[in-house]
Amino acid sequence: MAYSSSTYHSRAYRDFKEIEPVDYRRIIRFYEEREELIQKLDHEECFELLAAYVNALFEVGAYQKHLLMVDVAIEMAIHHNIGRYQGEDIFHKLLFRKAASLYNRMEYERAEYILRELVRIEPRNRDAVQFLKKCLRRQEPSFVGTAKAGSILLFMLSAFIISLEVLFVRPFYKLYTEPVEAMRTVIFLAGWAVLLGGIALHRFRVERKVEKFVARAASKKMGNKLSS
Repeated sequence: MAYSSSTYHSRAYRDFKEIEPVDYRRIIRFYEEREELIQKLDHEECFELLAAYVNALFEVGAYQKHLLMVDVAIEMAIHHNIGRYQGEDIFHKLLFRKAASLYNRMEYERAEYILRELVRIEPRNRDAVQFLKKCLRRQEPSFVGTAKAGSILLFMLSAFIISLEVLFVRPFYKLYTEPVEAMRTVIFLAGWAVLLGGIALHRFRVERKVEKFVARAASKKMGNKLSS
């Protein structure tokens, strides 16, 4: 059901409404100083203050505390059947921001799990799809690490050849200057090719993996609609 508010509001709620919506630190202080009182309010007022508090924690970058409280907000939204709040799908918003907090704490696998669930619920949600791709790109497979290590080795070898060229080849073996220049240039370019190739392959695989997942989720959801 949609979120609705009653005519009468408590003193705590009226005091809260005096705070500017973007004054996140003041919202956090207000909630934490009155948490026990807020929990005794009716569920509509309590949820509005809780949602504002959870949002403020996210906005100031308090991701660990946000992760602790966002689950409380999700449970409350489910318990009271709050589907839409302030014109938004509150369940989707809370889950999406939970994934974002996990991502910012570099807990990529947990963030991926939540994003996959959001895509299953709404396969056409491009924000969730793009965020899932971003999360998977952060989880680099072993071949990307090997490519990075290989490129560093080639860059170091190129630098070593440059030092030999400057110290020995140019002063004493000018005849070999051009071949040595060509060799260190090829090695340097090979280093970039290995590095960029590994990253590009990883990105390509992520794109294919996510697009296939989205296609399966969309097909399954369509099948469920037809069968219902």
